[in-house]
Amino acid sequence: MVQTVHNECRERTPEEQYALLEQVIGDYAADEKNLIQILHMAQAIFGYLPLPVQRFVAEKMDIPLSRVSGVVTFYSFFSTQPKGRHTIQICLGTACYVRGGKKIVEKLTQTLGVGVGETTKDGRFSLQVMRCIGACGLAPAISINGKVFKRVNPNRIQEILDEFE
Repeated sequence: MVQTVHNECRERTPEEQYALLEQVIGDYAADEKNLIQILHMAQAIFGYLPLPVQRFVAEKMDIPLSRVSGVVTFYSFFSTQPKGRHTIQICLGTACYVRGGKKIVEKLTQTLGVGVGETTKDGRFSLQVMRCIGACGLAPAISINGKVFKRVNPNRIQEILDEFE
Protein backbone atom coordinates (compact mmCIF):
# COMPACT_ATOMS: atom_id res chain seq x y z
CA MET A 1 0.00 0.00 0.00
CA VAL A 2 2.69 2.52 0.95
CA GLN A 3 4.40 1.73 -2.36
CA THR A 4 1.30 2.87 -4.24
CA VAL A 5 1.26 6.25 -2.50
CA HIS A 6 4.91 7.07 -3.12
CA ASN A 7 5.84 5.35 -6.39
CA GLU A 8 3.13 6.51 -8.72
CA CYS A 9 4.37 9.58 -10.63
CA ARG A 10 1.29 10.66 -12.52
CA GLU A 11 -1.14 13.17 -11.09
CA ARG A 12 -4.24 11.67 -9.53
CA THR A 13 -7.70 13.11 -9.87
CA PRO A 14 -9.37 14.21 -6.61
CA GLU A 15 -11.65 11.18 -6.87
CA GLU A 16 -8.63 8.87 -7.11
CA GLN A 17 -6.97 10.64 -4.18
CA TYR A 18 -10.02 10.21 -1.96
CA ALA A 19 -10.42 6.57 -3.03
CA LEU A 20 -6.78 5.91 -2.14
CA LEU A 21 -7.22 7.65 1.22
CA GLU A 22 -10.30 5.56 1.92
CA GLN A 23 -8.25 2.44 1.16
CA VAL A 24 -5.52 3.65 3.57
CA ILE A 25 -8.10 4.21 6.31
CA GLY A 26 -9.41 0.69 5.69
CA ASP A 27 -5.89 -0.75 5.79
CA TYR A 28 -5.49 0.82 9.24
CA ALA A 29 -8.93 -0.52 10.28
CA ALA A 30 -10.16 3.05 10.86
CA ASP A 31 -8.70 2.72 14.36
CA GLU A 32 -8.16 6.04 16.14
CA LYS A 33 -4.83 4.83 17.53
CA ASN A 34 -3.62 4.91 13.89
CA LEU A 35 -4.76 8.48 13.26
CA ILE A 36 -1.24 9.93 12.98
CA GLN A 37 -0.18 7.26 10.46
CA ILE A 38 -3.37 7.82 8.46
CA LEU A 39 -2.76 11.58 8.43
CA HIS A 40 0.84 11.03 7.27
CA MET A 41 -0.46 8.96 4.37
CA ALA A 42 -3.19 11.52 3.63
CA GLN A 43 -0.56 14.24 3.43
CA ALA A 44 1.53 12.05 1.12
CA ILE A 45 -1.51 11.63 -1.15
CA PHE A 46 -2.73 15.25 -1.18
CA GLY A 47 0.50 17.11 -0.40
CA TYR A 48 -1.15 18.84 2.57
CA LEU A 49 -4.21 18.46 4.81
CA PRO A 50 -6.91 20.99 3.93
CA LEU A 51 -10.17 21.01 5.88
CA PRO A 52 -12.08 18.84 3.34
CA VAL A 53 -9.46 16.08 3.71
CA GLN A 54 -9.57 16.36 7.51
CA ARG A 55 -13.38 16.15 7.37
CA PHE A 56 -13.18 13.06 5.13
CA VAL A 57 -10.81 11.34 7.57
CA ALA A 58 -13.06 12.21 10.52
CA GLU A 59 -16.16 10.88 8.78
CA LYS A 60 -14.54 7.66 7.57
CA MET A 61 -13.01 6.99 10.98
CA ASP A 62 -16.17 8.03 12.84
CA ILE A 63 -14.33 10.46 15.10
CA PRO A 64 -14.95 14.17 15.71
CA LEU A 65 -13.43 16.62 13.23
CA SER A 66 -12.04 18.52 16.22
CA ARG A 67 -9.93 15.46 17.13
CA VAL A 68 -8.47 15.22 13.61
CA SER A 69 -7.86 18.98 13.38
CA GLY A 70 -6.30 18.98 16.83
CA VAL A 71 -3.73 16.40 15.76
CA VAL A 72 -3.05 18.20 12.46
CA THR A 73 -2.45 21.55 14.15
CA PHE A 74 -0.46 20.11 17.08
CA TYR A 75 2.25 18.38 15.05
CA SER A 76 4.49 20.65 12.99
CA PHE A 77 5.01 17.95 10.35
CA PHE A 78 1.45 18.38 9.15
CA SER A 79 0.51 21.28 6.90
CA THR A 80 -2.92 22.72 6.16
CA GLN A 81 -1.51 24.78 3.28
CA PRO A 82 0.10 23.58 0.03
CA LYS A 83 3.89 23.47 0.20
CA GLY A 84 6.20 25.14 -2.27
CA ARG A 85 8.83 23.31 -4.31
CA HIS A 86 11.45 24.73 -1.93
CA THR A 87 11.06 25.05 1.83
CA ILE A 88 12.90 27.92 3.50
CA GLN A 89 13.45 27.50 7.23
CA ILE A 90 14.66 30.58 9.08
CA CYS A 91 16.39 29.90 12.38
CA LEU A 92 15.14 32.04 15.24
CA GLY A 93 16.98 30.25 18.03
CA THR A 94 18.71 32.54 20.51
CA ALA A 95 21.99 32.95 18.62
CA CYS A 96 20.32 33.54 15.25
CA TYR A 97 17.72 35.89 16.71
CA VAL A 98 20.35 37.99 18.52
CA ARG A 99 22.54 38.17 15.40
CA GLY A 100 19.78 39.38 13.08
CA GLY A 101 17.39 36.51 12.42
CA LYS A 102 14.40 38.82 12.64
CA LYS A 103 15.84 41.00 9.84
CA ILE A 104 16.20 37.88 7.71
CA VAL A 105 12.52 37.06 8.30
CA GLU A 106 11.54 40.63 7.35
CA LYS A 107 13.64 40.58 4.16
CA LEU A 108 12.32 37.17 3.07
CA THR A 109 8.67 38.10 3.69
CA GLN A 110 9.19 41.34 1.76
CA THR A 111 11.07 39.67 -1.10
CA LEU A 112 8.70 36.71 -1.45
CA GLY A 113 5.48 38.58 -0.66
CA VAL A 114 4.33 35.95 1.85
CA GLY A 115 4.25 35.57 5.61
CA VAL A 116 5.69 32.83 7.75
CA GLY A 117 3.76 29.61 7.19
CA GLU A 118 2.71 30.64 3.68
CA THR A 119 3.67 29.64 0.16
CA THR A 120 4.38 31.98 -2.75
CA LYS A 121 1.63 32.26 -5.35
CA ASP A 122 3.84 30.57 -7.95
CA GLY A 123 4.38 27.59 -5.62
CA ARG A 124 8.13 28.12 -5.61
CA PHE A 125 8.83 28.75 -1.90
CA SER A 126 7.27 27.97 1.48
CA LEU A 127 8.48 30.00 4.46
CA GLN A 128 8.88 28.54 7.94
CA VAL A 129 10.51 29.53 11.21
CA MET A 130 12.58 27.04 13.19
CA ARG A 131 13.82 27.27 16.77
CA CYS A 132 17.29 25.92 15.94
CA ILE A 133 18.96 24.42 12.87
CA GLY A 134 22.27 23.67 14.58
CA ALA A 135 24.43 26.43 13.12
CA CYS A 136 24.61 28.64 16.22
CA GLY A 137 28.30 29.48 15.83
CA LEU A 138 27.68 30.87 12.34
CA ALA A 139 24.39 32.66 13.00
CA PRO A 140 22.14 33.87 11.57
CA ALA A 141 21.33 30.85 9.44
CA ILE A 142 18.62 29.64 7.11
CA SER A 143 18.00 26.28 5.51
CA ILE A 144 16.50 25.70 2.07
CA ASN A 145 15.57 22.10 1.28
CA GLY A 146 18.03 21.05 3.99
CA LYS A 147 20.96 23.08 2.63
CA VAL A 148 22.17 25.40 5.40
CA PHE A 149 23.29 28.95 4.63
CA LYS A 150 25.36 30.52 7.41
CA ARG A 151 26.12 34.12 8.35
CA VAL A 152 23.20 35.26 6.25
CA ASN A 153 22.50 38.95 5.97
CA PRO A 154 19.56 40.62 4.23
CA ASN A 155 21.77 41.67 1.29
CA ARG A 156 22.47 37.99 0.44
CA ILE A 157 18.83 36.88 0.34
CA GLN A 158 18.22 37.40 -3.38
CA GLU A 159 21.51 35.73 -4.28
CA ILE A 160 20.57 32.70 -2.16
CA LEU A 161 17.03 32.52 -3.59
CA ASP A 162 18.42 32.64 -7.15
CA GLU A 163 20.13 29.28 -6.52
CA PHE A 164 16.68 27.66 -6.47
CA GLU A 165 14.68 27.43 -9.71
